[in-house]
Amino acid sequence: MAKMKMTSAEIVAAAKKLGRPVEPEQAELLAGYLDQLIKWNRKMNLVGPSDWVTIFNTLVVDSLFLADFLAGLKLPDNPLTLDLGAGAGLPGIPLRTIWQDGEYWLVEVREKRATFMTSVVGRLKLPDTTVFLGKAEDALDRLAEAGHDATTDLILSRAFMPWPKLLDFIRPMLRLDDTHAGMVVILANTSPPDESELPEGWILADVASYQAAGKERFFWSLKRVHVSD
Repeated sequence: MAKMKMTSAEIVAAAKKLGRPVEPEQAELLAGYLDQLIKWNRKMNLVGPSDWVTIFNTLVVDSLFLADFLAGLKLPDNPLTLDLGAGAGLPGIPLRTIWQDGEYWLVEVREKRATFMTSVVGRLKLPDTTVFLGKAEDALDRLAEAGHDATTDLILSRAFMPWPKLLDFIRPMLRLDDTHAGMVVILANTSPPDESELPEGWILADVASYQAAGKERFFWSLKRVHVSD
């Protein structure tokens, strides 16, 4: 029978093997997340894999490298981030154990998954991390109620919808003014499209790739730009 519970030392070793080391305190939080995910997964089928090693190597690995990618982007101080279709908290919850800049909203329309994320965020005491239960397009109204502008600095998408449709959907959600242009980061299994394929009003800002489960994966960063008259 596969071992279901992991120690922070095992997380440290597993992360080092993947080529993205974590600090012991980060490993403790990641172990806490995986422990809860595996327990809830038995009842709710949150993710396909059922053992922590497979989940870590195939799913959590994205969050580790994503933390470095986000740290290298030109984001404003204390950015406001929306994680669309956050599901079981991937990539968001493992990401917030490492990258804790600004305010982070996990957006999920399915109640049971939102309940799981709320429980875990509370257990881990992740700073400035909110679970929003509802449609992605309704998150902006809740942000306004919370005192934010009705736009956001960064959107993360992992299989939320195909990228051409996604860019059209999120365009009004991203900030675009004289001081800052909002970005979307797409987690993908393929390299990004050529800039000539992008719709008007978007540019490819940055791209990174990494190895996970024996395959190459990618982060695409796309930035909103003003459309010429």
